[in-house]
Amino acid sequence: MPSATQQAIDAVWRIESARLIAGLARIVRDVGLAEDLAQDALVAALEQWPESGVPDNPGAWLMAVARRRGVDAIRRAVTLQKKVELLGRELDAHGSPVDDIDLDRTIDDDVLRLMFTACHPVLSVDARVALTLKMVSGLSTDEIARAFLVQATTMAARITRAKRALTAAKVPFEVPVGDELGDRLGSVLEAVYLVFNEGYTATAGERWARAELCQEAMRLGRMLAALAADESEAHALVALMEIQASRLRARTGPGGEMVTLDQQDRARWDRLLITHGLAALARAEELDGTGSYAIQAKIAACHARAPHSQDTDWVRIAALYGDLVALTGSPIVELNRAVAVAMAEGPAAGLAVTDELVDVAALRTYHLLPSVRGDLLARLGRSAEARAEFRRAAALTSNEVERSHLLARADLS
Repeated sequence: MPSATQQAIDAVWRIESARLIAGLARIVRDVGLAEDLAQDALVAALEQWPESGVPDNPGAWLMAVARRRGVDAIRRAVTLQKKVELLGRELDAHGSPVDDIDLDRTIDDDVLRLMFTACHPVLSVDARVALTLKMVSGLSTDEIARAFLVQATTMAARITRAKRALTAAKVPFEVPVGDELGDRLGSVLEAVYLVFNEGYTATAGERWARAELCQEAMRLGRMLAALAADESEAHALVALMEIQASRLRARTGPGGEMVTLDQQDRARWDRLLITHGLAALARAEELDGTGSYAIQAKIAACHARAPHSQDTDWVRIAALYGDLVALTGSPIVELNRAVAVAMAEGPAAGLAVTDELVDVAALRTYHLLPSVRGDLLARLGRSAEARAEFRRAAALTSNEVERSHLLARADLS
C-alpha cells in the first residue's frame, strides 16, 4: 500500500498538474517540453518530500523546481538563450524554490489555452483527447488507455507521437477564434467529459469516485460554454455534468461502498446543481438540442425529475438511448440502452439486447457488459449464470470498490 507521503504526492499531482503544465507551456511555448519539466518536478518531489515533508504550497514548489530545470536545460542550449528571459530571473541554486517563486495569476486562461493546444487539428481526434487527458487532468497512461479500451503501450505511443507532432508543427499556445474555435471545440468537449467520467467512476484505485476531477471538469465546461456561448453542445455538456454530479453524495455509503441508482437517497441529491443543469439544458435546446451531449443530458434530466426511482420514465430513456445509438453507433451506448429496455420492458428484453453485444470486440474486456448481464440474469432467476457474469466483471475492473460490489452480488446470486 502506498505511504501517506506517496498518497499526498498523487493527490497533489492530480490537482496541480494541469495548472503546472499550462503555466510552463505559456512560458516555453512547447507543451511537450512543459510536460517534461513538470514530470521532472514530480520526480524531485518523490525524492525529497518523503524526507522533508509535503510543503505548505506544493503547487508553488513544483512550479519553482520545474522552472529551475527549464533554466538549466536552456543554459545548455546556447542557441535558445533568449528563452531564459521568458523563464524569469534565475533561481538561487542554494535557496528554497518556494521562497523565489513568482506565482502565476493567469492560471485559468492558461489551462484553457493548454486544452485547445492539445486539441489542435494537426492531431487525430483520439490523440487530441488522450493528450488533453494526460496534461489537463493528470490521468496516468493506464487510466487513459482503459477509457479508450486500448492497451497501455498503444496509448503511450499515441501520446508521445502527439506531443512530437505539436512541437514539429509549432502550434501556438492560444485559444482559437472564429471558425477555428468551432472546429476544435468538439475534441475539447470530449476531453472534458472523459475527465468528468474518470471522476464520476474511477477506473482504478480504492475510491468509487473522485469528486475533485468532476469539479475540475465542470469548471472547464463552464469556461467553454462562456467562450462558445452560441454552441448548443457546450451548454449541453455543462447540463449533463451538473445533473450527474448532483448524485455524487448519494452514490457511496458511509464506508465508501457503492450505492446503485435505484437505491440512492434522492434527498441527498444536490438540488442546486440539478437546477443549474436543467437551465443549461434549456439553453442547449434553444440553440439546437440534437447533439450527443444534449441527448445524454435529457436522459440525466429524466432521472433528476423523478421524485422516486419507481417514477423514472424508462420508456422515454430507452427511446433517447435509441436516438443516441443512431447518432454515435457506440456499443457502450447500446449497452446502456439494454439497461433502459430492461427497466421499460422487462429483463428478458434487456438481455436480448446484450446478447447481440457479447461478441463485439470493443467490449470483450469491458467489465460493465458482464455486470449488466449478471444483473439481468439474476432478475430472471438464472442464478448460476448470474454468479459467473458477476465474477467475470469483478475480474475485469481495476476499481476496488466496484470489485467488492460485484463479488458481493455474485455471493447473493
